[in-house]
Amino acid sequence: MNKGFKRFLLTLGATTMSIALTFGTAAIIDYNKEQNEKREIVMMVMYDMYNSVQSAEKADSNIHMAMELQRQVAEDTSLFEEKKFQLTLHLPVINYTETTERIFSSNIETINTVGNVLFTENVAGFYQCRQLYKKEISDSVLNKLRKDSPTTSLKDFLNFSFLVDAMYSNQLMKEMRRLFEQCQQLMDVTDEDIEAYKEKRTQLDNSDSYDASIMDSTIIRLVALQNDIDKASVNLKLKQ
Repeated sequence: MNKGFKRFLLTLGATTMSIALTFGTAAIIDYNKEQNEKREIVMMVMYDMYNSVQSAEKADSNIHMAMELQRQVAEDTSLFEEKKFQLTLHLPVINYTETTERIFSSNIETINTVGNVLFTENVAGFYQCRQLYKKEISDSVLNKLRKDSPTTSLKDFLNFSFLVDAMYSNQLMKEMRRLFEQCQQLMDVTDEDIEAYKEKRTQLDNSDSYDASIMDSTIIRLVALQNDIDKASVNLKLKQ
């Protein structure tokens, strides 16, 4: 084998190795990028589901607290004037935005990137439960409160029933929790992962956030003010 041919083989080998390394490195980079995109989408959806589960659990708890309030007044009717407006503090309101749901549900590329059919089905089922909770529980109870005005009289207060709403709320809330936990298992997302993502999102969203405690204290002051107005009105009627 002459030197020229040997040099040619060495050059060819080096070129082939260089091409292989180049394409191999590019493939690795593309793969890692795809995995990072997949993880980011999964965490975005899981965080949305997490917040919705928390909200549904709080809403479900509020129904129980409203029923407990009714029980207290039933056992001591003298508490009615003091506690009647507290009923409105325990509405089963589920809070969420549909931004993530729309991104995930309407973009086939997003679904393809995740690449897990069962996860996609569970997420779709979760969002259906969330919509049902808003329509059949949150909106329904609010509409009944507006229609029946349970704070008008003791009779209306005690006759206002939360039982059917409480049972349906519990069912939907548990189903949302089940689907969320199954998605965690499918995509290997731990509670710690959720907390870390939550911390990252909290830092980004701080400028747009509001202090819920301020809103709560405002509502409490409004209820107290209305109670004072009602008591004053009762006294006026008695004097007349």
